[in-house]
Amino acid sequence: MVKLIIKSDRGLHMKRENVPLDVQTIHAAVAGEAWAVEKVIKHYSGEIDRLCTKTEKQPDGSIKKVVDEDMRQFLVMKLIESLPQFEAEL
Repeated sequence: MVKLIIKSDRGLHMKRENVPLDVQTIHAAVAGEAWAVEKVIKHYSGEIDRLCTKTEKQPDGSIKKVVDEDMRQFLVMKLIESLPQFEAEL
């Protein structure tokens, strides 16, 4: 199941529900494989965008939702930094 969660400057972002990352990808990300780290970031990008979304009042009085890019980059870096500490048991 796919659900639309937010529209930002980067376009529409989709969030997959109940579709976990496969074990091989997790182990590769923990080992530092670039392709796997990118897949993990992509997997969580919808949630990261949701956490970084703020509302801004426009000059005409309307309200616009935007993604705070600085906060987004901070959360992506924290996710990358936390990958080596992840413990996965088969």
